[in-house]
Amino acid sequence: MRPRFVVVPAVPMEKPYLERGVRFYSGLCTGFDLYDNVEKMRLKPTFNLRADAEAECLRRNQAGIG
Repeated sequence: MRPRFVVVPAVPMEKPYLERGVRFYSGLCTGFDLYDNVEKMRLKPTFNLRADAEAECLRRNQAGIG
């Protein structure tokens, strides 16, 4: 069975802009988000370290937080 919460790379918060039909982001992508496989959405906050995100992910999966 797939865990409810998983760690995914963060996406930039700035809006993309189009340049010659290609999508670019003006901000850098740093950090990690949690993704809820049941609700099909990214959760906030963004974690700077993958280890911190994995610890929170493990805590939520074990506690059944939803």
